[in-house]
This record gives sequence, structure tokens and C-alpha cells, in this order.
Amino acid sequence: QVDPKDYTFSGLKDETVGRLPGKVAGQQFVIQDCENCSIYIFDHSATITIDDCVNCQIFLGPIKGSVFFRDCKDCKCIVACQQFRARDCRKLEVFLCCATQPIIESSTGMKFGCFQYYYPELALQFKDAGLSIFNNTWSNIHDFTPVSGENNWGLLPENALVQDYVPLPSSEELKAVRISTDAMKSIIPITRGQRQKNSDESCLAVFFAGDYTTANARKLIDEMTGKGFQLVQTKEVSMKAEDAQRVFRQCAPEFIPLLEKGPVVALEFNGDGAVEGCRNTVNDVFSGTKVFVSESKASATQDVDSFYNFADMQMGM
Repeated sequence: QVDPKDYTFSGLKDETVGRLPGKVAGQQFVIQDCENCSIYIFDHSATITIDDCVNCQIFLGPIKGSVFFRDCKDCKCIVACQQFRARDCRKLEVFLCCATQPIIESSTGMKFGCFQYYYPELALQFKDAGLSIFNNTWSNIHDFTPVSGENNWGLLPENALVQDYVPLPSSEELKAVRISTDAMKSIIPITRGQRQKNSDESCLAVFFAGDYTTANARKLIDEMTGKGFQLVQTKEVSMKAEDAQRVFRQCAPEFIPLLEKGPVVALEFNGDGAVEGCRNTVNDVFSGTKVFVSESKASATQDVDSFYNFADMQMGM
């Protein structure tokens, strides 16, 4: 028998509260009427609603469905979810991982950054919530109620540090969670999203489904960012033969048989020399693995556009 009280934080003031890994286990959760609190849900949940909270710091582990902020103000949050919605909110700062386009409505002073966080149970919680660490549209915000000449939202500074917004928990119980906010350790690859690109050269790299797809993609991200290239966006999506023909063009026959094994993981890197840098890295590090990498600077722009146009249609963006 589920007791709703175990899945609710209500009417709290000046408190630090939370749930340890395994304690929410995919249930719904409600947070309401809290003021000046630090709230941490270190587990996966079905949906979460946050109503009438003021000046709170909130961490929400992976949410299978939607998270909905209503009538909240001056809150700082770290959130991973399938859907993000905010209505009648003022001044929320959110480090976000969201599988679909985040939506704000009648809200002002909203700021977004890319989710970055690590603790040992988090990867499995993403799986349990049915979320891919590669599907994160954190910066692609849709404002339902834009006001002409005003901007209701923007992006957090690029050098914003998670722990400056949502500090690590201070309570003895929650200190047991082994958290790292080091960007290099983040379970979610940190992407530039809609920020201005530094270079007009991008490169597309696509890994095909297999036992090491995630590890390989992360390895390439580490290698490329270590060389000074920037990760713009990532995507995990299933492809059909006709999609492959559009995206991989003359190389398609080589890759089509690999599509049956499951979804592909695509990465866009940006920076002068990105194509050559990526091709060399793939040859050096992944010699036995089939990876699609853009051929040249000229074809790379088209590769990136055709892949992400296809992926956005596929994901109903």
C-alpha cells in the first residue's frame, strides 16, 4: 500500500529534505508550498509537480514523464525528465536534461543550462525512467506566451557551476549519496545546445547499436573535447534504411545492415578542423568499430542538417 505522505513534501520552511536512491522507485511525487528549502530526489519517478515554491534549491533525478512547475519563484533546479513545463513562474534557473522540447508559459526570467551531475545509481535510474542520456534538448525552449520585444528566457552563463546553484546536501542522511558535480564525470554529456557555434565547421559522428555504443560515444566525446572541440548536440534514435540513405548517402549500403540492432547515437562536434580531428580519432581509437564520420568540411554541414532534421521529425519535435 502506497502512502501519499511518503511521496510528498508540503508546507516546509528552511529545511533540507530528500529521498535516497531506491526510495521513490518510479512513483509520482508532489512538492508544494515550500519556502527556502533544499530538496533532493535521488531516484527516478513517474511524474513530479512543484507548486508555489519560493527560494528553493531542488534536485530531481530522472522523471519518466513530465515535471510541471507552477507558481514558483526564485528557485534553482537540476532536473532530468521526458517533458518539462513551467507555468506562472518567475526567475527559475534550471540545469536541464529533457528528451522533448521544454515548454514555458506565462513565465519570466527563466534561465537554462545543460544538466550535469553524477552519483553511482544515476545511470540505472535513467534506464529505469526510459530516458536516453543522449536525448537532451535543454536549450530548445518553446515559449507559449511570448511578449513582443521581451525575452522571457535565456541561457545560463557557459561557465555556470552546478554547485553554485544547487549546493550538495548538508544533512547526514543525504550525504551518503556519492555525488560529483565535476563536468567531466557528468552522466549527461554537456552540450552547447543553441549557443552560438565557435566555428563554421562541424562534424557528424554516428555510432551503431552494440554492447559498447554508450561507452564508445563517451570515449569519443572525451577525446574530442580534450582536443578543444565542442560537443554541440547528441541524439539517440532508431533509423530505417530510407533514413540512412538520406543521411549517409553513398555510404548507406555499408551501414544499413547495422540499423536492425537498435538505435544509433549521433554526435555533432564543432571547431576548426573538426572533421579531420574526428576522422583521425576514430581511426586511432575505434579501429575495429564501424562508425560513420563526415567525409569533409563541405559534406559535414549537410550531414549534420540531414541527420538532425530526420531525428527531430522522428521525435516529433
